[in-house]
Amino acid sequence: MSALVIAEHDNASIKGATLNTVTAALACGGEVHVLVAGHNAAGAAAAAAQIAGVTKVIHVDSDSLAHGLAENVAAQVLAIAGAYSHILFPATAAGKNVAPRVAAKLDVAQISEITQVDSPDTFERPIYAGNAIATVQSTDATKVITVRATGFDAAAASGGSAAVESVTAQADSGKSSFKGSEIAKNDRPELTAAKIIVSGGRALGSAEKFNEVMTPLADKLGAAIGASRAAVDAGYAANDLQVGQTGKIVAPQLYVACGISGAIQHLAGMKDSKVIVAINKDPEAPIFSVADFGLEADLFVAVPELVNAL
Repeated sequence: MSALVIAEHDNASIKGATLNTVTAALACGGEVHVLVAGHNAAGAAAAAAQIAGVTKVIHVDSDSLAHGLAENVAAQVLAIAGAYSHILFPATAAGKNVAPRVAAKLDVAQISEITQVDSPDTFERPIYAGNAIATVQSTDATKVITVRATGFDAAAASGGSAAVESVTAQADSGKSSFKGSEIAKNDRPELTAAKIIVSGGRALGSAEKFNEVMTPLADKLGAAIGASRAAVDAGYAANDLQVGQTGKIVAPQLYVACGISGAIQHLAGMKDSKVIVAINKDPEAPIFSVADFGLEADLFVAVPELVNAL
């Protein structure tokens, strides 16, 4: 029995969610191999070989894999899938794009966003916006799994010494092509990897107030900025800042929620944070039910005072 982790990378380095996925794979038992499929991705393959617990890295290099097109990556996974009992993807946008294609081609049920491995065939995953945990047992010969990174500690990025094996790439599927990308530049930490996050809600009232109140606090704490779905829908913040079930799932060391009432879908995205601080003038706000520290106050007064005190 062995597990294959599909690495998420930028062709030069391994992204953090891969480390959490390796931890989940190790819990499934047996050897853990990592597939690095990309173009000029020798750096990423070398980094994967250093991950503690990984016994082999499969490096596939091709122009057709440069941008991680789902059809081409799925074909590459399927070419080697027969050797593995478990195939694990990070539950990121990229992983969720490829995993269903692999599961469908293998004619197995995908097991989505697991947060715990009970045994090699039994897993736990949240349902109903995290209000219940389902225990899922699979009898499929190959388990295709996506892993919620916040449910597992990251494997050590160094200390391993896996062998790197180069494999011939599958032919380009021809079903899709890369046309271009628009990448937003941000000097702040990436939301899903940040150790501190400050988030604003609809109570901020406008995009101008959102920036005026939240930015100084984030600067003081060296934090990433997040937002509730209500704030994003109202146009106060960009879509890529949304935290919640329909946004990004985060679990920082510190999460500061300002003017966020605590709708179920938002709580599902941040309630695994180590320390939660809530600032809201409504004493009945649901956010206080998950907060470690709650301040019943007007955020337009409290947040500037907090910034001045830091």
